[in-house]
Amino acid sequence: MLEKINRAAEYLRSRIAGFQPEVGIILGTGLGGFADKIAAEAIVDYKDIPEFPQSTVKGHAGQMIFGTIAGRRVVAMQGRFHYYEGYAMSQVTLPVRVMAQLGIRYLFVSNASGGINPTFRVGDLMIITDHINLLPNPLIGPNLEELGPRFPDMHNCYDKELIALATKIAEDEHIKLQYGVYVGGTGPTFETQAEYRYFKVIGGDAAGMSTVPEVIVARHMSIPVFGVSVITNCGLSDEVGDHEDVQLQGRKAGVRMETLFCKMIENLK
Repeated sequence: MLEKINRAAEYLRSRIAGFQPEVGIILGTGLGGFADKIAAEAIVDYKDIPEFPQSTVKGHAGQMIFGTIAGRRVVAMQGRFHYYEGYAMSQVTLPVRVMAQLGIRYLFVSNASGGINPTFRVGDLMIITDHINLLPNPLIGPNLEELGPRFPDMHNCYDKELIALATKIAEDEHIKLQYGVYVGGTGPTFETQAEYRYFKVIGGDAAGMSTVPEVIVARHMSIPVFGVSVITNCGLSDEVGDHEDVQLQGRKAGVRMETLFCKMIENLK
């Protein structure tokens, strides 16, 4: 695994000519438009990066964008990898390991999710305060001691200081925020009504098919994480959604998420 991480990182270093990103950003379904906010210095297709899997899902462009936002150096993943695509967890989380090798000090993650909390509405932005993992844990197997401890602590998994910064910026920019617990499941089926009711009982506010493995791996390496779910459907309603609608709702809410991310990156310590 270390060899794979190093091969990918070395290739990217050869493409970015000394550029060292401070912030890694993972853009979820329908949220790829955020890339337009980046003053790009290099764009690298996943297919060209050694050891990288390929994005197979609509709404995931499949490229890494290196550039600046408000003068801060970032690398954005325009599309992620999912367990339901048939990839091993080591492949799903490889990009986070590689971004850490390139020097990121923060990880921002986003996703499209189904709302469980009855107060949520389609288009809401939910700041992720914690998660419930129903996916295989990406740290199962031999531990990479060079990267982190065998038993990493998941307290403050979603950094409280970053959440406070987001709250302040949202107040200043008049952006409505929700807060809640994200439930990560395998997909690719959308959840049944019974599953949504179960998620509600165990403490979930929104559910999706990604994010948690990447966050676990980031915390294994002690990288602070900030996460946002865009509520693209309300799971406990009788309305039937599809992937096209998820992308559409993600794009609509993405404008507010872009403002939030940009202002936060500008104000990072």
